[in-house]
Amino acid sequence: MGYRRDTEPKACEITPEAIWQERRQVLSALLLGGASAIISPTAHADAAPSGRLLPAPRNPAFVAQEPPNSWVDATTYNNFYEFGTDKSDPARNAGTLRPAPWSVTIGGEAQLRGTFALDDLLKPHPLEERIYRLRCVEAWSMVIPWIGFPLAALIQRFKPTSKAKYVAFTTLQDPVQMPGQRSGVLDWPYVEGLRIDEATHPLAFLAVGLYGRVLPNQSGAPLRLVVPWKYGFKSAKSIVRIDFLEHAPKTTWAVSNPREYGFYANVNPAVDHPRWSQKTERAIGAGLFAPRRATRPFNGYSEVASLYTGMDLAQWF
Repeated sequence: MGYRRDTEPKACEITPEAIWQERRQVLSALLLGGASAIISPTAHADAAPSGRLLPAPRNPAFVAQEPPNSWVDATTYNNFYEFGTDKSDPARNAGTLRPAPWSVTIGGEAQLRGTFALDDLLKPHPLEERIYRLRCVEAWSMVIPWIGFPLAALIQRFKPTSKAKYVAFTTLQDPVQMPGQRSGVLDWPYVEGLRIDEATHPLAFLAVGLYGRVLPNQSGAPLRLVVPWKYGFKSAKSIVRIDFLEHAPKTTWAVSNPREYGFYANVNPAVDHPRWSQKTERAIGAGLFAPRRATRPFNGYSEVASLYTGMDLAQWF
């Protein structure tokens, strides 16, 4: 993403074989007329949300310009490699996840550390609904009404020290609950991270629900990160550990494929992914033949631009 070669690299050099073989199957399905089922799950867009109700008032300061996608769009078209590498795998396979009881360990450079039951972690924070756009590095986007609370509120509670410059988020590692972890497609557990100033920006959000319901397993139950100005892989799911660090964590995709996935992962139409352009995007749910639209810097959230003043965003991608 930070540069391009003069010649296209072999897929197996930059992507695990299981994934590029799967992409061939997707292309074959497209050619055979199965595109509508793969690209847009809206064939079942009338399906009602399910799961326990989780009422929360909507925060009017955080409402995307576009209308939200359907429940089916958001819950059947997911990246969650712990349950499979195809977009439809998590919805099929995530029933093995047990989101309760759940605990989160707080560690690193903080005055308050320890392991906390999820309910205890949530108690001090009133829930709210925010409607955010989320964009995938594969150039698709959707709009989702998330329920949760500002990440900054949690960070302030645990009082990071002056040494804390980064926050790392670690996903559950349990191949019984997460069968995709039995594969070597990535190094497990999944780890993502933010600079502390990014993590305390008002847009950064910890989600426990969507569409007025608790998070379904495939969406990162019971606790996930939402960072709407970055590509979706930054938003760690099923979080079991949060660490405050002096140095940048080694994040999963940046380690697995540093040429394609940098630490920052800010949505930037001016910097192409090595295998496709980021200049345009396709809105999930708009239909297979809907025109693509221009990608907006920072996914449209221009208020975060000051976080990167003086940085070369083509180098620090």
